[in-house]
Amino acid sequence: MADEKDFARTNDRPVYVIGGGPGGLAAAAALRRQGIRAVVLEKSDSVGASWRRHYDRLHLHTTRRLSALPGLKMPRSFGRWASRDDVVRYLEKYAEVQELEIVTGVEVSRVERSGADWVLHATGGRELTGRAVVVATGYNHTPALPDWPGRDAYTGELLHAREYRDAAPYQGKDVLVVGVGNTGAEIAVDLVEGGAARVRLAVRTVPHIVRRSTAGWPAQRTGILVRRLPVWLVNRLGDLMCRIAVPDLADKGLPRPDTGLYSRVKQGAIPVQDVGLLDAVKSGKVEPVAALDSFEADKAVLADGTRISPDTVIAATGYRRSLEGLVGHLDVLDERGKPTTHGGRTPAQAPGLYFTGFTNPISGMLREMAIDARKIAKSVSKSTRGRA
Repeated sequence: MADEKDFARTNDRPVYVIGGGPGGLAAAAALRRQGIRAVVLEKSDSVGASWRRHYDRLHLHTTRRLSALPGLKMPRSFGRWASRDDVVRYLEKYAEVQELEIVTGVEVSRVERSGADWVLHATGGRELTGRAVVVATGYNHTPALPDWPGRDAYTGELLHAREYRDAAPYQGKDVLVVGVGNTGAEIAVDLVEGGAARVRLAVRTVPHIVRRSTAGWPAQRTGILVRRLPVWLVNRLGDLMCRIAVPDLADKGLPRPDTGLYSRVKQGAIPVQDVGLLDAVKSGKVEPVAALDSFEADKAVLADGTRISPDTVIAATGYRRSLEGLVGHLDVLDERGKPTTHGGRTPAQAPGLYFTGFTNPISGMLREMAIDARKIAKSVSKSTRGRA
């Protein structure tokens, strides 16, 4: 792996890949197999930086077999659901086996079109010229912490889920987890199992909850099978599966959602895969409550007017992609800041600019990154032949 001392030698019009996570590594490897030089620019000092920051309990919700990147299987020793640490080890090994050219400690702040090429403005005032650019800075780029009224004056402990590692600091404490996506649900269960005295889960929008695996059949495979079907049909199938496999917990404060599962997915909301939340809610160990509305001194004020005084508030409120500074001036983002293209498709007004890792499909993000990588490499190769 290269560092900044090797930086100068990389500036000879390769394809630049911004981000050393799984999406960036997969794209670089696929490009290399097409005979195209790819240079990965990673702002941290190692690959898989965002994975290293995740909480200790984290395991993939997608199977090992369907989560491998092109050219290297995940070892059987990882088990069916790979842990965070195993994913990090896998990414390190992947970069080594694929012989990827990676430059660490370099952050790209802006990319611009220059004739048929691209210019990247990077750390230390550097300007790099590449034939194409793959943006793979990650779905979980910048923590999103809502600006709740009274937040700045709140005297209790408030942290984003990105800062959470394990339950040890919260043993015997009263904790409010805000947000019931996969991260919030898993942290809530982790707190219960780790000895927190009380765990409440603030719910703004009731989520769809699915079993990670049913009779050995992973939810991911169902997601792969249905993703091309009509939304209305998947909604009906999802409702049927939910009523069969998921208990009605309305009396515990977690009713069934009133909108279709796939309709939510199309809006960007992925179902919560159950890793213990259903049992924890059913037993009363995790208490669903109304959404967090504001803070008053040492109290958290919920949307139903309830005032509570937890020792700690953990905001599992998601992330922003934060692409505006990098590519916002190129008219390639939608109103939510999401790229308008991904994979092998490149914007008509920005040919040679590719994006990967900014969707969160029910078929599995790592699987889709692997597919995107092959498509990007084929598109770049075709474009290069066309120029020649």
